[in-house]
Amino acid sequence: MADTQHAQLEATIEIDAPPAQVWALVTDLAAMSARSPQVVRTTVKGGAVAQGVKFSNLNRKGLLFWPTKGKVVRFTPHEDFAFRIAENKTIWSFQLTPTASGGTTVTHRRETPDGISGVSLNLTKYVLGGVPKFTEELRTGMAATLAALKKDAEGARAA
Repeated sequence: MADTQHAQLEATIEIDAPPAQVWALVTDLAAMSARSPQVVRTTVKGGAVAQGVKFSNLNRKGLLFWPTKGKVVRFTPHEDFAFRIAENKTIWSFQLTPTASGGTTVTHRRETPDGISGVSLNLTKYVLGGVPKFTEELRTGMAATLAALKKDAEGARAA
């Protein structure tokens, strides 16, 4: 059986838009609720996203809502954007790689270099339907987030 507690989740998509355009979208945390099936609202402290900036999320699964706090831990323009969620210790990231055709390959990851907090694992197990089920929902959500990102980036490029 896979170790879902420490599993790195990953989804990748190719977008027909340059890295600078995709970067502007992935670092717009306030707009994440329009792309992520789990995020209801994100509020960035100070408004501008940069290295070290903190933010808060309101997340949802069905009738359940819960807040989280994040901090930007990697910020390399047009290449690498990552944030750590305080409550569960996970790091969510977007890596952007230019393609030969002028587009961007985006890899979205959930990294768990320090594992996942016990509190988060227990809440997942007893409230969110269990770790394997919730992990699969996260995988599906990551793919949906990337599909929405692609639609937004390519739609803006066509406009």
